[in-house]
Amino acid sequence: MDNTSKIDKLIEKAKEVLKTHTPNPPNVIGFPTLDDEKFTSWKTQCINYLETELSSDNIYVKEFKDKVSKGYISSVESGVGILKALKEDFDDGTFKGINNKTPINDITNIIDNFHNIVRQLRSRHDNRNTLDVSDEYDVQDLFHALLLQYFKDVRPEEWTPSYAGKSARMDFIIKDCDTIVETKMTRKGLGDKELGDQLLVDIARYNEYHNCSTLICFVYDPDGRISNPRGIEKDLSHRHGNLDVICFVRPRY
Repeated sequence: MDNTSKIDKLIEKAKEVLKTHTPNPPNVIGFPTLDDEKFTSWKTQCINYLETELSSDNIYVKEFKDKVSKGYISSVESGVGILKALKEDFDDGTFKGINNKTPINDITNIIDNFHNIVRQLRSRHDNRNTLDVSDEYDVQDLFHALLLQYFKDVRPEEWTPSYAGKSARMDFIIKDCDTIVETKMTRKGLGDKELGDQLLVDIARYNEYHNCSTLICFVYDPDGRISNPRGIEKDLSHRHGNLDVICFVRPRY
């Protein structure tokens, strides 16, 4: 069974759980309760599926555990919303789950955990020197080191063909999976529009480079400067000419 079919099945089971709610007696204030056995069974199956297909520290897993803690109607409805969002990400090709492990999943794992790694690096014993990620070059240096966990052939800064009279350097080419990774870090003056315009230019330029089939755009936004990160991801994550483009803005807020 593929991921979307499994999610559909869990959503249908949630609807059955919701039908078991017991109205409160007159003059009793509180949340209507659900059949505890059916709720627990559904919640356990959902968490098992999410942790198996994703990972225990994935944002979807964390949100589900946080929102779906008690057998209330609102709790189950929140869980259904999370499952539907996950299904949309699978349908869009944002990620495929770790059971269908691909090199793209490994890159996605680095991106999803990048901010936590940055924070951990700042907490060194006895205040020793460390890499403090303060600009795009720091992002590139750390990201390069993390890529080497999974890939042997990571080629930084190769020139692109000329586009509109100019050429530029690609951040990383991963020949193992014919993938380009472009990294950016937000700053003052680089808002939604400016970022979107830059990425569209990058996508058009990389389309002239015919040795790779996938472009991953990783935008590191530690200060939450992007007002609509999910909108940027959705607008850019699709087929552009010769390239499958996947855009990530992290961390998620």
